[in-house]
Amino acid sequence: MSGLRWMAGAVLVPVIGSAIPAGLPAQGGGGAPVVTLAEARRRAAAVDPAAVAARAELATAGWERRSALADLLTPNVSAATNYTRYNEPFFSFTGSPSSTVATASLEARYTLLGAGKLGELRRSRASLSSAEATEAASRFRTARATDQAYYGVLAEGELSRVAADRLRRATEQLDVSRVRVQAGEAIATDSLQLLLEVNRARLEVLRRDSALSVSRLRLGRQIGLAGPADAAPLDSAPRPPLPVTLEAAVEELRVRGPELEAARAAERRAAAALGAEREGYLPDVTLSVTAAAYDSEFFPQFLKRNSVALTVSLPIWDGGRRELSVARARAQRDIARAQREERERATAEEMAQAYNGYRTASAGIELARIGVSVSAETYRVQGARYREGASTILDLLEAQVGLVEAEATLVQSRYAARLALAQIEALLGRRLFDGRE
Repeated sequence: MSGLRWMAGAVLVPVIGSAIPAGLPAQGGGGAPVVTLAEARRRAAAVDPAAVAARAELATAGWERRSALADLLTPNVSAATNYTRYNEPFFSFTGSPSSTVATASLEARYTLLGAGKLGELRRSRASLSSAEATEAASRFRTARATDQAYYGVLAEGELSRVAADRLRRATEQLDVSRVRVQAGEAIATDSLQLLLEVNRARLEVLRRDSALSVSRLRLGRQIGLAGPADAAPLDSAPRPPLPVTLEAAVEELRVRGPELEAARAAERRAAAALGAEREGYLPDVTLSVTAAAYDSEFFPQFLKRNSVALTVSLPIWDGGRRELSVARARAQRDIARAQREERERATAEEMAQAYNGYRTASAGIELARIGVSVSAETYRVQGARYREGASTILDLLEAQVGLVEAEATLVQSRYAARLALAQIEALLGRRLFDGRE
């Protein structure tokens, strides 16, 4: 029986060796620039389209505010001149025949009431407040997306190393199994089982290396690069407890959360726009002062006239366009109010999800560390027992799989805690741990 086992091993081992796939590409960043988390956040804030759009809207709202103030405090001033030549001379206001007429005027107009004057001022103030709140919320949304891309690179890098360790261990065990098969101490199917494990490990290495490559490209795009970027390692110290309770975090979110502030500011802007449209029902009262000069020469000096006019006009009917504008503004106000109320109702749910996610992931880190220690020891014992012939190949493979799963769980728990913290900070609009990435 032992002779047949030896012959089977002698036949199968060369086949096994030829069936193992060729070596895989080496891991590494491929010369990609390495960035820290703080640098990645700064660069992403400068190039993210949403952040750029928010800053542009803020700058535009600032000019709208200045324009409304200028319209409230200063008149509109215009100057005009005209020089006309006719084909035949005629008696003009100069008292002598002339074929030319020149006029010049300077007019100042100031609207005392109407035309949405005060409503435009309120609308511009609300627009500026809304733009500021939106820009603040956009900064934290961009930071959260950057954190996700950054942690994705680190997590995929660690998972790639876990897969490489799995392949190394499987290859070592395959070498041991070959020796045992050739010595007649194990059956050839042990080597076949380990060959399958080697091939699974190689496939996992390919998959993780591919995911790592994609995550590096995602981080590079997030920070404004056309190619990949690598993430500088972070400390692996245990996550500290959150400095606020869940109830305090929910209350702070309801009071000054960036997303809620943006929703409230958007509602105020819509309400101000509705007020500006309603002012279309008021009469327009305009004061105008005009200084004019007339002559037959280009710079008129012959006749000068000054005038002051107070004009009152009452809009009565314009085909329903005014009512349509008011209806549209009212609809936008109602939509903004509903969105604000929905954001307020969702505060407790969003904060509880992120807060409990952080606590669960932080607790899971310590449990995962223990799991890795136990699984590593179990794998060591099973490996020793298999080499001594006291354990089966299935026990060894089960220990190998358990160790890989424990290491992957530790990596996922560590970065799940970081992502939950980034979510909490984005909701609150502030950093919870100063000087800590």
